[in-house]
Amino acid sequence: MDFELSEDQVLLQESVKRFVQNNYSHEQRRKLVDTEQGYSDANWSQFAELGWLGMPFSEEAGGYGGTPVETMIVLEEFGKGLVAEPYVSTVVLGGGALVHGGTTAQQQELLPQVAEGNLKLALAFAERQSRYNLADVETKAEKSGGDYVLNGAKSVVFGAPTADKFIVSARTAGGSRDTNGITLFLVDAGADGVSVRGYPTVDGMRAGEVTLKGVKAAAVVGEVDAGYEALDATIDYAIAATAAEAVGAMSTLNDMTLDYIKTREQFGQPIGKFQVLQHRMVDMFIAHEEAKSMAMMAAMRIADPDATERRKAASSTKVQIAKSARFVGQQAIQLHG
Repeated sequence: MDFELSEDQVLLQESVKRFVQNNYSHEQRRKLVDTEQGYSDANWSQFAELGWLGMPFSEEAGGYGGTPVETMIVLEEFGKGLVAEPYVSTVVLGGGALVHGGTTAQQQELLPQVAEGNLKLALAFAERQSRYNLADVETKAEKSGGDYVLNGAKSVVFGAPTADKFIVSARTAGGSRDTNGITLFLVDAGADGVSVRGYPTVDGMRAGEVTLKGVKAAAVVGEVDAGYEALDATIDYAIAATAAEAVGAMSTLNDMTLDYIKTREQFGQPIGKFQVLQHRMVDMFIAHEEAKSMAMMAAMRIADPDATERRKAASSTKVQIAKSARFVGQQAIQLHG
């Protein structure tokens, strides 16, 4: 199998790399995440101008017809600078839910707005009791006349504080853990009954607790009672994307640590000359390469029409990414003293 990037993919990689190098030094990022919003509108507009916001969407929906591999390329470079703009929440999660579950009309109406940088989305799917189970949904959606009215609460909604619209999973039929009976709804962030309590996450990004009290949904995304499959596919796609982001972060940790041990002196010589530390750096390099291989595998298999194979790819990638990221992070801290 050919793992070489195409000419267009190399150009995309170089473009994102230049942006991160020019705009995401440690000091620049720290200033950015310390602002109330937590990211730059100018950067977001630049993403739109460069075509990154519309890259994963079809040309019919105002995008550029990119594959998960292109998403992997963008997120890996973003990970090297821990880019703070809500790319994952809007493009990967929100846009992904529309791609996997929305009607053609909804995709053609909303995705061009995302690609132009004029619409920020957030996927509200997790609840306090749900943990890993996407089907554990207690938010209710009841028919009232020709509309649906939503009541419930969603937790850790990435990008919630600045989202223009939410895509909300709610139960329209079945028991609280049934995969059948889950429907996705489009909800305006400013609709009556919507409240958001925003907060920074550990990495300086933004998330929020979203409460829905008698909220009239703007529209059903896709079909009633058939939202689980779209939600499941979207989360697997997001796992592959964030795996690539983690690979980028590990790459930066390795580079920073290598530079440090080349300049930090002890006993009159750089500590990088000590064989035991050279062995640690080799182990860190191997852990990063293992993670990168799994991220590449996930990017190539995450669009598999066989849901079982797709889930296997996502789950195995999560395992390796978690193992490698923990090891690289711990060793980087240790070697920095």
